[in-house]
Amino acid sequence: MPRLVISTVGTSLLTNQIDDEFDLDWNEQLQKYANLTHDDVNQSHPELANKIATLKERAEQVLTAGNTLEIREASAELNGIYGLYEEDLSQGQEDIHWLITTDTEQGRTTAEIVKLFLVTQGIVNTNIYPEPGSGLSTANTHKFSKGIAQLIPWIQQITEGYKKQTKICFNLVGGFKAIQGYMNTIGMFYAHEIIYVFEGSNKLIKIPRLPIEIKKSEVDTYKVPLAMMDFDRTVLKSWEETKKVPSDWVLVVESEMTLSTWGQLIWNQCKEHFLSQDKPLKFPKIDYTHSFIDDYKSKPSDEKVILQENLARAAWLLNNHTDGISAMKQDGIFRLRRYQGKHKDIDHFDLPKARRVSCLANDGQLYLRHYGEHDYVNDNP
Repeated sequence: MPRLVISTVGTSLLTNQIDDEFDLDWNEQLQKYANLTHDDVNQSHPELANKIATLKERAEQVLTAGNTLEIREASAELNGIYGLYEEDLSQGQEDIHWLITTDTEQGRTTAEIVKLFLVTQGIVNTNIYPEPGSGLSTANTHKFSKGIAQLIPWIQQITEGYKKQTKICFNLVGGFKAIQGYMNTIGMFYAHEIIYVFEGSNKLIKIPRLPIEIKKSEVDTYKVPLAMMDFDRTVLKSWEETKKVPSDWVLVVESEMTLSTWGQLIWNQCKEHFLSQDKPLKFPKIDYTHSFIDDYKSKPSDEKVILQENLARAAWLLNNHTDGISAMKQDGIFRLRRYQGKHKDIDHFDLPKARRVSCLANDGQLYLRHYGEHDYVNDNP
């Protein structure tokens, strides 16, 4: 069975190339500026850019000319990958590899070196996450939490497409400790196995996925605020519904609240269940007519989920803005507006995949009338 291998990537491949006798203060500088992006380094720290370039050349030379032991000692990430394939990388030529790194100059440089090496060894389907500009770093709690919040749905999406015919492995030998810790928890939900290497040796440790099951009955009470905080959205912590959510499921920043990593993991395990029920959730400032509920009931489960994800975002706009109706009108997707002509007393807004909702917008509230394809709703708003 082919594997999907997700590896956390740190910067040890670079720092291991520092010569303490000649490269004075290099370690200190790399640690001090570990969270600078590519643009930061090249615009403000050209001397650091030169040091990173030098270390990159040294690392590439080790990987090109070194034997297996030297390569494993140089790179924690490759140490885990070599252990996974029992030191025969040809076993992985049909596998898919993703390298998880920080959006920093040092992190991306290390990941690019590892990627190039794996590709030259025949593991050509090797990719790097995230894209430049994502902001994932360990610079501060805000950036780290935001990056992890984006990472979780990405992992859910990427593993969903492979889990039935592919063995999913999390290689957590390399990487920053903060990211490793979260990935270990995430792996308990999405990986078939997690691998480490014993300190001071090349012996592999394989940890199988634990049989974790989220009790949906314990999540049911909080499903509305969880849905509204999904996709890294923040809600006001003064909203009564958020006060009920367990404290370790949320992250509070000043007057706002969003899902913590644990809350996001819990919701991801349950949301298809809650968003595909026979009746839509009772979101704040949104009411449903019988005709809308009939339209909703007639749709397949996957379409119900997409619809309710968008209703959660609509409720978030209505609830988080002083003038939520104006926010709906200005939203680039919804574009809430009035019909022209004979239905000029009725409003409507757009949804992805050529879907539309007709409604009445009144006193900050939306009263939903019909849902479906454009022509169906337009002919019968």
